[in-house]
Amino acid sequence: MSLAAGTNRRGFLTVGALAGVGLTLSDYFKLREARAEQKNYDFIEAKAKSIIHIFLPGGIAHQESFDPKPYAPMEYRGELNTIDTAIPGEKFCETLPETAKIADKLTVIRSMTHGEAAHERGTHNMFTGYKPSPALIFPSMGSVVSHEYGPRNNLPPYVCIPNQPNEFAGSGYLSSAFAPFSLGSDPAGGGFKVRDLSLPNGIDEARFGRRRTALEAVNDYFRKKEQSDALTAMDTFYDRAYSLISSPQAREAFNIDAEPANVRDEYGRNEAGQRMLMARRLVGAGVRFVSLTYGGWDMHANITQGMRGQMPNFDKAFSTLIRDLERNGQLSETLVLVSSEFGRTPKINKDAGRDHWPKVFSVVMAGGGAKRGYIHGASTATASEPDRDEIGPADLATTVYHQLGIIADKELMAPGDRPIEIVDGGKVRKELLA
Repeated sequence: MSLAAGTNRRGFLTVGALAGVGLTLSDYFKLREARAEQKNYDFIEAKAKSIIHIFLPGGIAHQESFDPKPYAPMEYRGELNTIDTAIPGEKFCETLPETAKIADKLTVIRSMTHGEAAHERGTHNMFTGYKPSPALIFPSMGSVVSHEYGPRNNLPPYVCIPNQPNEFAGSGYLSSAFAPFSLGSDPAGGGFKVRDLSLPNGIDEARFGRRRTALEAVNDYFRKKEQSDALTAMDTFYDRAYSLISSPQAREAFNIDAEPANVRDEYGRNEAGQRMLMARRLVGAGVRFVSLTYGGWDMHANITQGMRGQMPNFDKAFSTLIRDLERNGQLSETLVLVSSEFGRTPKINKDAGRDHWPKVFSVVMAGGGAKRGYIHGASTATASEPDRDEIGPADLATTVYHQLGIIADKELMAPGDRPIEIVDGGKVRKELLA
């Protein structure tokens, strides 16, 4: 959506999702006013229907993954070798043999950068597109998507696998009604069962319906007495929970046991494999934003052994996810994003590891309108900073939102009726897009 000539961007006030999920009465009138002003705007077409965000917590080393430096001195390049990719002339680290084969389906950003070397602050950047602020907690991308679009097919709009990984993956200043739905257990574990998805023992469908009617009467009474985020959010959560429990199709989306054994084996019967397979099931069923984590990449010591231990499962699962989405016809409408809070230091430390390094690192995109077989930007010869075409978190988030049809400079309402842009100052990086 672009601004019409003569329109003041600050004058556009946006609140709520189209379905009115979580709206108070005051929000409703603000929404009516905003809708009246929308005639002055052009809309962009969404290229992606869903997002799978794979977050690798701890700060994965770009040198031992997507940006190796084979010609640097040993103390910079590390002990691992490189491998050719499906992009002519481009190499990945030897830790990614299967991903290298599908590199022609990926966009690899080798010039990601920000200034936050602490885990929490770097994580905030990558989940929200904002620098951390002591005055305000910003909503995660998943919660913004939930706010803007709401549920689809009786499924939560935003799901975390297996749980919300950090405080910055939440709803921030938005209502807690837009917080993620967490599975509560790991799909890789034996006897996997999604928390609170089935009726308790002794409760049949009729009794379930009576309880809902009684609860609605109680909620209506308290709603007339008091308006608060807690009440509105709880009402929204109950509605979504009832939709989940009462819909066989919604419950089936979480049934990973329905997948053929050979497909589960193809992904890998481990945390990386089964989490990514669950993500594919959920976006296929209608979930708009799935966030999952895998591994621990804070390798201050023995990075060679650490990468050799954790990367094989990621490599197999991620490459399978991309192939699976493509053969199912889902890749073009599903944007897959692989990120971490920052990279690792250019030089190997005294403990044979690498320390925190936000000045440059790598991010990977696939599907959902992203360019195929494209390496964006570059780091310097020792992977110490961007050499060209740097991208920051605001630009990345703005580009992701653009693919979903969300305008990142739209204003949402923070506490105190304070308008805050979804992302402040980001640009759509069209060179990343097909």
